[in-house]
Amino acid sequence: MRTRIHGGPAEYDAGGGFRTWYIDLTNTTDATCGNIHPVVVLVDGKRALRPEQPRLEFYDGERPRPVGFERTEQDENIGVLGGPVSAAKGAEAEEAPFPGFTVAPGATLSVKVRLAVTSDAVANDVVAHAAVVQRQGNDGDDGDWVGQSNDYRFRILGEGEGEEGDNDGVGKGEVGGKDSAGSTGGRDSADASGRVPDGIPFAEELARTGLHSTRGILAATAGALLLLGAGLGALLAARRRR
Repeated sequence: MRTRIHGGPAEYDAGGGFRTWYIDLTNTTDATCGNIHPVVVLVDGKRALRPEQPRLEFYDGERPRPVGFERTEQDENIGVLGGPVSAAKGAEAEEAPFPGFTVAPGATLSVKVRLAVTSDAVANDVVAHAAVVQRQGNDGDDGDWVGQSNDYRFRILGEGEGEEGDNDGVGKGEVGGKDSAGSTGGRDSADASGRVPDGIPFAEELARTGLHSTRGILAATAGALLLLGAGLGALLAARRRR
C-alpha cells in the first residue's frame, strides 16, 4: 500500500483552528484491500508534545471521526485512524466502530484529515508520518503492516511567533506535493522519485514479527490497539509493568 502525506501547512498556531492535509493510499496489487488503518506517528524535537495536545480528525465520507493519541516509551505520540472509540477524546460512547478503508486494485484513496494543536503546546518542530496496518479476519486478533509514508514536517508556533491561518485550510505553505486539486505546495517533503523514505524505524520489525513484539515502537502499541481491540493506554501500562 503505497502511502503519501501531502497538502499540509508548514506551521500550526498553538490554539489555532484546524488545518487540512491528506493521506493517499495507493493499492499496488491486483486485489481489493480492505480493513486498512493508517497509524499516525508524531515525533517532536523537544519531546514536549503531550497526547491531549494534537487534535486530529479523519473523514469517513463526510463525517469527521476523532483520533486519540497515546504516548510511547520512546516519547512519540501515536494515533490509529479507526482505533477504539474509547481512545478518542470526546467521542460518543455509542459511536459505531470504523471498519477501515477499502482500496480497489490499482486505485488511490485520498483520506482527508485535519489537525489542530491546543493553546498550551510549546513552540516545537514536529515530524509526522504514517504506518499502514491491514486487519486480517473478523476476530481482530491478527494483522499485517502493509506500508509507510514519507515524512511531513511542520512547526508549532507559540504565542507571538506567528499569525493564525485560515480555519480548515492549507494556505500557509503547503507541504508534501500536490493537493487533491492538483496544485503544488511550497515545500515538498516527498521524495521526487516516488521512493518511500525510511521514515519509520519500526516498520520492518512490525512486518516481520506481526503485532506481538514488545521491542518495536508500534508492534505492541498501535498494533494491539487496532487488531486486538484493547485500549492503548492499558497496553502501555502493561508494557511499563513488564
